[in-house]
Amino acid sequence: MRATPAIMACSGLAFAMVASCTEQARNDRTMVSSGDGAAIFAANCTACHGADARGSGPAASGLSVQPPDLTTLSERNGGSFPQARALSYIYGDPYDSHLARVMPQFGDAMEDELMLVEIEGVVTPTPPELAALLFYLEDIQRL
Repeated sequence: MRATPAIMACSGLAFAMVASCTEQARNDRTMVSSGDGAAIFAANCTACHGADARGSGPAASGLSVQPPDLTTLSERNGGSFPQARALSYIYGDPYDSHLARVMPQFGDAMEDELMLVEIEGVVTPTPPELAALLFYLEDIQRL
């Protein structure tokens, strides 16, 4: 089958759009930082996960499921930070309903604004607060 000029033009346009989105995702990453994520973590997560993110916050002892050590996510994932899994869990993983998990879902509170973030090679519209938190969690990993 021979490619027609129209097919070649559409293919070129699709490639340009993907490349543009990927470049935008890289640029958007500079809009938030790991420091922003640290502040979000301190305000929302330390009660259960602790200031050191190791699962020993003041509210942890009263929970039916103990919060995990968030500094070992990469270690438990074969040495690479599980960006997509962490993102989906914080946002509100559809496979773990609110009845099956102790951690609240934060996605609904963050849907007003989105930025493009490259998550495991896929450009993903993401709330800036969640992107910052993800960058922070990635930065605090111990191997």
